Amino acid sequence: MKFLHELKEQRWDDHRYYHQSRINQSLHLISAMSFLGAYTLLFINPVMAAFLGWVVAMVTRQIGHFFFEPKGYDEVNEATHEHKEDIKVGYNLKRKVVLLTFWFLSPVALYISPTFFGVFEPYIGTEGYLYNLSIIWLFLGAGALVFRTIHLFFIYDVQAGLVWFAKILTDPFHDIKIYHKSPFYLLKGELLDPMYHVKS
Repeated sequence: MKFLHELKEQRWDDHRYYHQSRINQSLHLISAMSFLGAYTLLFINPVMAAFLGWVVAMVTRQIGHFFFEPKGYDEVNEATHEHKEDIKVGYNLKRKVVLLTFWFLSPVALYISPTFFGVFEPYIGTEGYLYNLSIIWLFLGAGALVFRTIHLFFIYDVQAGLVWFAKILTDPFHDIKIYHKSPFYLLKGELLDPMYHVKS
């Protein structure tokens, strides 16, 4: 029960602190559906899963956070952007920049070093290049997830890390549940969620 309570709390904090923009919510809906597609493809076509997960799902998700989510004083939660970044359990914007930089540079690194510094056999042709790149991206995603989970073991506790791990894996399902109406609000001209459920 403690695990489920903390999972609910992490999800609640994530929503109220970092998803006030209707554009961000709508992009998260697209991202969530893309991640579910990637989950399915992982067992059928790992190459497509990696590209769908990173190029579509991850990019749309982070565009919402970087460009559309308000960065000023959060009157709903009475918190500064800096405070929210300091207390964020998962990847804050600075950590995301580091992760996305590794992702962005990995195709260049693979092109320069066809063995990816001795990890692979040299790729042959475009198909081999894309296959090796997809493996790099799959390991990068899994590594980022495991690294932050273990990091949370030390800065919080083991349960906090495991809860965050479970939250990240199930976020696509949860995002669809809570943001499926966001595009309709956006079409009505509502750029920010009024967050009445937070204020009350």
